[in-house]
Amino acid sequence: MRKRSIKNTRVNTEVQRELSNIIRGGIKDPRVAPWTSVVAAEVAPDLKTCKAYISVLGDAHAQEETIKGLQSAEGYIRRELARTLNMRNTPEIKFVLDQSIEYGVNMSRKIDEVTKGMTTEGDTDAE
Repeated sequence: MRKRSIKNTRVNTEVQRELSNIIRGGIKDPRVAPWTSVVAAEVAPDLKTCKAYISVLGDAHAQEETIKGLQSAEGYIRRELARTLNMRNTPEIKFVLDQSIEYGVNMSRKIDEVTKGMTTEGDTDAE
């Protein structure tokens, strides 16, 4: 299976959906933050490994603790994934912290600050 094939895209989407369901409803670890979401899942073409990109709403400590909690619950998550998905191999999951949402919010805030400063300067010049 090629990396960009339709089948691989479908597998990635299904794994992402099921991972988010498992994390949302099945993990009782207190280290996992309640605002944890699966941004993306990339399953290797041989279906042996999977990178799950996780976004956590909170500070750096909450993000670290959530990743540690997910890594310790990997066996449970993998077993539930095998139970819900009908795949020949259940991939080994590696959790990666995704900072893209936080980065986007930070950039948006900076753009708002710059544009706010520009509009007030432009208004005083027009008077």
